[in-house]
Amino acid sequence: MEPRRGKAFIQAMSYASTSLAFAPKNPGPEPAPELELLVRVGCRLVYDAGQTVPLVLSVRPQGHEGHAVVAESLTLGEGRPVEKFTDVHGNTVERVLIPAGRTEIRHDSLVAVSAAPDNAFLPQTEAVPVAGLSPALLRYVLPSRYCDSDKLLNFAWEKFGHVPNGRARVQAISDWLHANIEYRFGSGRPDLSAWDIIQRGYGVCRDYAHTGVALCRSFNLPARYVTGHLPDIGYVDPGSPMDFHAYFEVWLDGAWLTFDARYNVPRIGRIKIAAGLDAVDTAFATIYGAINLSYFEVWAYQVAPGTVAIGDPIDLSMRIDSSTVVRRR
Repeated sequence: MEPRRGKAFIQAMSYASTSLAFAPKNPGPEPAPELELLVRVGCRLVYDAGQTVPLVLSVRPQGHEGHAVVAESLTLGEGRPVEKFTDVHGNTVERVLIPAGRTEIRHDSLVAVSAAPDNAFLPQTEAVPVAGLSPALLRYVLPSRYCDSDKLLNFAWEKFGHVPNGRARVQAISDWLHANIEYRFGSGRPDLSAWDIIQRGYGVCRDYAHTGVALCRSFNLPARYVTGHLPDIGYVDPGSPMDFHAYFEVWLDGAWLTFDARYNVPRIGRIKIAAGLDAVDTAFATIYGAINLSYFEVWAYQVAPGTVAIGDPIDLSMRIDSSTVVRRR
């Protein structure tokens, strides 16, 4: 994982309330100089269970050179121990037992982000030959549950085989998906693979990401599925309910470059939560039993330093994004 930048990351655990507090609840932490914007992100999940159910949670922003967590809290109900661990893809997750009855999970954080758009400092253009990939990257050129690149080989070569391999080909894939796959809010299904999305012609952000990953893997380009938050900095809010966002990354010339076929424009303030082969590895909650998600809320919006503290009510009147103008203060 990339090292964290910006302010110190302080962790304290209290099992009395099963609340993980990662920085003091002082209002208005200042972004680090190179990370000049401040974004509030988080979620509230309410589960109803008939019996004790194990749950693996993945909602906390990961360390990344493009952002730094400056204040954070995670509450996982009352009086139960939490196991934190790092999975095989380098994601930090929490495992907790959800008891019978109602359990509320709430994550809230203030994250400093760069005002630079995606890939602004990554001029890489060349694909790395398979023989030159590290063993850790080889898994990202193979088919997976939702990224069935083996089914898309002929399609991929017919559509994109003429484009030089590397950044140009990945951008051509993103362009095609943006132009030919219709975005339909609420159309997502957990049983659809990339091949299915090509056939039906519409989907949601996870479908764009799965299909982008699969098409890249058809050319032996290491690609991974990513989940996170995407505030509307320098971009007008399209009006759909806030949710976690999915996109994909491709390994080119020694770095992971970001591609997002849903919007297909460089965005500002992207905050990564998890990455993996596909959505199986990056679900915000992986549940091992019968349980009902009775309430779901996500927030991701830019705020002015000094105006919001962790734990404050979610108040979208405090947001300073959703404009083509990037406000730094």
